[in-house]
Amino acid sequence: MSHAQYFLEATYLIASCLFVLGLKGLSHPDTARRGMIMAAAGMAAAVIGTLFHPDIHNYLYIAIGLILGSSIGIPMAMVPMTAMPQRTALSHAFGALAASMVGIAEYVIHGSKLGPVKVGALGLEVMLGSLTVTGSLIAAAKLQELMRGTPIMFKGQQIFNLALFIVMVGSFVAWIVNPAAQMFFYTMVGCAFVFGIMLVIPIGAADMPVVMSLLNSYAGLSSAATGFVLGNNVLIIAGTLDGFSGFILSILMCRAMNRSITNVLFGGFGAAVTQETAVTGSMREVGLDDVAVQLAYANQVVFVPGYGMATAQAQHACRELGNILEERGISVKYAIHPVAGRMPGHMNVLLAEANVPYSSLYEMEQINPEMQSTDVAVVIGANDVVNPDARDNPKSLIAGMPIIEVDKAKSVVVLKRGKGKGFSGLENPLFFKPVTGMLYGDAKTSLTNLVQAVQKV
Repeated sequence: MSHAQYFLEATYLIASCLFVLGLKGLSHPDTARRGMIMAAAGMAAAVIGTLFHPDIHNYLYIAIGLILGSSIGIPMAMVPMTAMPQRTALSHAFGALAASMVGIAEYVIHGSKLGPVKVGALGLEVMLGSLTVTGSLIAAAKLQELMRGTPIMFKGQQIFNLALFIVMVGSFVAWIVNPAAQMFFYTMVGCAFVFGIMLVIPIGAADMPVVMSLLNSYAGLSSAATGFVLGNNVLIIAGTLDGFSGFILSILMCRAMNRSITNVLFGGFGAAVTQETAVTGSMREVGLDDVAVQLAYANQVVFVPGYGMATAQAQHACRELGNILEERGISVKYAIHPVAGRMPGHMNVLLAEANVPYSSLYEMEQINPEMQSTDVAVVIGANDVVNPDARDNPKSLIAGMPIIEVDKAKSVVVLKRGKGKGFSGLENPLFFKPVTGMLYGDAKTSLTNLVQAVQKV
């Protein structure tokens, strides 16, 4: 083994260890930043080591790829937090596209000479990668609201998807039996691209965080399969870590919604039977001064953030209001629902950006027992995660989903732009309850004005 090969294997070993330590660090907010740094260092080590691969004889195309990739990646990394979910979806699409293109190139170059094990791995790589590409693009379009967030369905959709899946898997099996039959390979690729679209369009916006983690899992598994095809150990390790951690996260999030993965993925393939609670009365609008008085004389205030906080970039104003209340001796807590926002951990990231201490963040199981003793619950742009229909209406689309039970607080203030139903399209009976007051307007502006109003009380 040459010195270059020793260096390559050493850097891959270091990269693999850093990936494992980075993933471990991400298991807790206190160590998440360190975990991200370790993971980034691991990727840098893997890239540097790969540059010393003995099979690389010309660095021109690598340099071109680095320039093009950097010119796309740097602007993507500088998007506001509101666009982070769709940016993440696009990252999944690019990663899966890279894996698919590598697999297709390997087949074009080597054909049936790859051997049965590599042929099987290559087929999984291309199939999973291709459906992840289009699925991630559809997810990004829904998150960007270029497509409607509600499930997109048509007559005969179940039959079409089942037939498409059978043709895709059948072509995969037939190609493994006869790797020289290019028709089966390209039929599988085409079906996978279409299946990715069909997999995501019937999934509603409320389930998008689960879809994001699943697509991340698919992209990881596709990368792991790429590692088997190329004989690259670091790709196998990193892809496997990514794939299975994403799958476990998806299961945990489904449990948080009292849903199964099959229900999330295939529940929209047929017509959903939904019956919303008949809402009586009207939404009661409140003014800034009224809310300021409630907050100033409260003993405990609980903030419940949702995607509306991200849209308004209101996390800093929320933290400022929390600081003002704490200075007056008021207990301030932040209630975090596992699927609030449009990607896993969305609210945690936003509040961490505003320097909200982790000790002030409370998970749903921790905060719900305290709601009855909470004087004011402030809901910032959240809908489904505080919707009592999930608890009280067995025929609701979100029936059984655990919620943050803000309706049990002595007073509820909802910061909302208008009287619409929100991203999921479900009516929320909480907004019509006598205990609830609606403070309309941009959340950042409302919170900033509340800071000034509370100081005057």
